[in-house]
Amino acid sequence: MASKLFLIVAVVAAALPFAAVADYVRPPPRPILNSSLSSLPPSIPQQVHISLAGANHMRISWITPDENAPSLVVYGTSPNNYPFKAQGESTSYRYLTYRSGMIHHTVIGPLRDNTTYFYKCSGVGPEFQLRTPPSKFPVTFAVTGDLGQTGWTKSTLDHTAKSQHDLLLLPGDLSYADYLQPGWDSFGQLVQPQASARPWMVTQGNHDVEHIPILKRGFIAYNARWKMPYQESGSGSNLFYSFDVAGVHVLMLGSYTDYDVNSDQYIWLKGDLAKVNRGNTPWIIAVLHVPWYNSNTAHQGEGDGMMAAMEPLLNAASVDMVLTGHVHAYERTKRVYNGKSDPCGFVHITIGDGGNREGLASKYKEQPEWSAFREASFGHGVFNVVNTTHALWGWHRNDDDQPVAADKVWINSLSSSGCLAKKKKELRKLLLAP
Repeated sequence: MASKLFLIVAVVAAALPFAAVADYVRPPPRPILNSSLSSLPPSIPQQVHISLAGANHMRISWITPDENAPSLVVYGTSPNNYPFKAQGESTSYRYLTYRSGMIHHTVIGPLRDNTTYFYKCSGVGPEFQLRTPPSKFPVTFAVTGDLGQTGWTKSTLDHTAKSQHDLLLLPGDLSYADYLQPGWDSFGQLVQPQASARPWMVTQGNHDVEHIPILKRGFIAYNARWKMPYQESGSGSNLFYSFDVAGVHVLMLGSYTDYDVNSDQYIWLKGDLAKVNRGNTPWIIAVLHVPWYNSNTAHQGEGDGMMAAMEPLLNAASVDMVLTGHVHAYERTKRVYNGKSDPCGFVHITIGDGGNREGLASKYKEQPEWSAFREASFGHGVFNVVNTTHALWGWHRNDDDQPVAADKVWINSLSSSGCLAKKKKELRKLLLAP
């Protein structure tokens, strides 16, 4: 009976997009928001955001203009009562004539799952609250890429706030500061209401690189401000890492760092996948910036090199879904591998439509057989992993500032199919290859 219900819901959901697309007029870009820097006292925490930091731990990150503000977090499970405290670390950076404030990173825990905590940063200022993710299914991810700081960004953020997600995945292009460092500060202020309450797990995009030959190496601002759990996952770089939440193993990969089979990233990825137990984490998701499957005319072929190096390994490991950005439009594929539909491949999602200032990529090529749904509109995704076998993916278009469910589909995990056994030898061969 349950399987029949899933089938009925899937058929109805799949029929929704085709009715919605015909009458929809795509919106133009919106202006960049004027987020003036805060006039708070220099000791008051600003740009607060949180991320996972290993099992049962959370990293709190914030900035203070005051160099002497402590990297201290006090916290507890009731308002204005903080029986626990943790001391962290601080850093800062210079970028040409710009100097950042003190950037603090403090890990708190161990924390109980699915629990609300109240906390203060540097021991002063406003009280924030966060909710830890669950340790068991169901678990819900919000997904948005190429976010930026426009009116559409705010619309997307408002919509994700209503999605009751447990954490947010961002496949690159965060602030669109593009070398102008105050843009990172205004972005931090813009996202603070959400990013201080639910973990934001991010990877880098091309607008985050900010490399100046001879003068500045890339990712200075990104690495200083958005520290992810790379050390906790055995990675040597903040540009690629992994984490577990509930029964999902998430790979955050770097499109703009070396990825060939001899690279540090590829070697780390093999080691990480070798440790995955599909009994504990039956779902695997990969997040990166540049799409591998893209029928939009924008950015054609830019992901081919990474795809050639890593797709065989991700396929052999039976990764369920790959989430990407970069192309400013939405596209969902069927399960796909090696350029064609494959029932044991992954679902590839392009969702670089969070609200960037450059506008939408509205031109598509003739639709390939592996492309299931595509639309050039601003929006966000919600991935609700219901149990070990079923998850509901939905893409929500920003239609006149209302989140419209334009594309929905039920997805079965590969761990519940015969694909794991089918690809076991292939995976072992790739993992043992020198």
